[in-house]
Amino acid sequence: MFAAPERIATEVFARLPDLFRNRRPTPWTDANKGGHPVDCFLEGPSFDRAGNLYVVDIPFGRVFRVSTAGEFTLVAEYDGEPNGLKIHRDGRIFITDYRHGIMQLDPASGQVTRLLERRWSEHFKGVNDLFFAPNGDLYFTDQGQTGLQDPSGRVYRWTAEGRLDQLVTTVPSPNGLVMNADGTALYVAVTRANAVWRLPLLADGSVSKVGLFLQLSGSLGGPDGLAMDESGGLAVCHSGLGAVWLFSRAGEPTHRVCSCTGLFTTNAAYGGPDRRSLYITESETGTILRATMPVAGKPMYSHHD
Repeated sequence: MFAAPERIATEVFARLPDLFRNRRPTPWTDANKGGHPVDCFLEGPSFDRAGNLYVVDIPFGRVFRVSTAGEFTLVAEYDGEPNGLKIHRDGRIFITDYRHGIMQLDPASGQVTRLLERRWSEHFKGVNDLFFAPNGDLYFTDQGQTGLQDPSGRVYRWTAEGRLDQLVTTVPSPNGLVMNADGTALYVAVTRANAVWRLPLLADGSVSKVGLFLQLSGSLGGPDGLAMDESGGLAVCHSGLGAVWLFSRAGEPTHRVCSCTGLFTTNAAYGGPDRRSLYITESETGTILRATMPVAGKPMYSHHD
């Protein structure tokens, strides 16, 4: 249907040092890795204004800061399962924690505090990823163990005023999410359906006519993290395939970024001085890959004044 996308190579930007690796089982590996022990599972890349890259380590409740030279520093270690991380424009660091909900990290002290644990009296299924809109609203996915057998995953908006809106409740494994440039649509990776959905956002903040934007195939996982470039192109991390696909604004595949280390390319963030570099977490090997992209990434909310 489409021409084969152009291939883009990656290089290893950084690797989690052996100092921080201790292969062992955890409750997270019991549920998500068939009980097989791991020594890390990196996710949630996000840049601060100084150019440092923050990543989380899900099974061991850790947050790392990676310098522009690729050096890891342990920022926090706590009793949780951090899955996603984003930085607000005022410098606050927000985390989606599978066990505890929405958390906030103080990078100076390493203290992690709970902000939002449940809606009404119901706990979340297991929050996954998050995204800040330009107006400060926080969008996040509640994935839990949903999938084709249980299409009850949810997408939420937590407004800057503190109101929690449940936007969609019928998603089989909602994961990464990102908003288009003019704020009229939200893209959500639907991992277990191997798809990306498009959620139009109406003027009153509600969602209508949710559509299938992309239908992928193959992989041992599915689409995971999402990022957007300045042209409206969508970068889709295809976990379990070792690839990040780049699609045009209209959904045409244009490039395939190929992992040089492993199959579990879980999430990505644009960075570097000109935002032309895509930094990708390859979770199972504990490496961060880097690729030069044809178009600069869309500036994140944390980069705005």
